[in-house]
Amino acid sequence: MAIVYLSLGGNMGDREKFLVEARKAIQQSFSLSRFSGIYETEPVDFLDQPWFLNQVVEIQTDLTPESLLEWAHSLEGRLGRQRNISKGPRTIDIDILLYDHQIMTSEKLTLPHPELLNRRHVLVPLVELSPDLKLPLSNLTIRKALEQVKDRSQVKPYASS
Repeated sequence: MAIVYLSLGGNMGDREKFLVEARKAIQQSFSLSRFSGIYETEPVDFLDQPWFLNQVVEIQTDLTPESLLEWAHSLEGRLGRQRNISKGPRTIDIDILLYDHQIMTSEKLTLPHPELLNRRHVLVPLVELSPDLKLPLSNLTIRKALEQVKDRSQVKPYASS
């Protein structure tokens, strides 16, 4: 079984509800080992949109990375995700951050996630789960990657309403 870290995030509708629904679906399909707290995060790249809620989950799976990506896209669709604007508003986004220590690049998937080292909204919850995990390619720990990230967007613990 592979140990996989997934990033969950969304900024449309009931953001917290979409995270909870995504986690429930993940737990029904995989062994959900752990999940971080929820963080409210400032948008990056496409700035003219609402703030996101983000979270990282650790799962164990026998699916291949490509099959897991198909599963994640299917769940996004079931939860109302529409891909109208690149990096724009969405009900839910599920990204494969790390799949064991696998390194791969295909037409549909790159592992580790190509933006992992550039995104505070992913690194902060990942540090909560596995601060000393070494990243493939860079040989940095998650904690050291967060210390070095150039992204200064706001990431703050979310207080559930």
